[in-house]
Amino acid sequence: MGISIWQLLIVLVIVLLLFGTKRLKNLGSDLGNAIKGFRSSMNDDDEGAGPKADRLEQSSKGNVIDGEVAKKESDRV
Repeated sequence: MGISIWQLLIVLVIVLLLFGTKRLKNLGSDLGNAIKGFRSSMNDDDEGAGPKADRLEQSSKGNVIDGEVAKKESDRV
């Protein structure tokens, strides 16, 4: 007992009637942009990681603060 093609088409028509094509299109593009952003941030982290310093990035209202974290002299002893 599986789901037939006709059942899938009926579910698709109901979803289209409930949400509309414009909202589904926006939802799809938002999801695609989120995945692209996630992948690019993962690639940036792989390229930017170094053994000398840890990178610190904080986002506040669309602004990005980029800095490096270094250990103090007193912490190394």
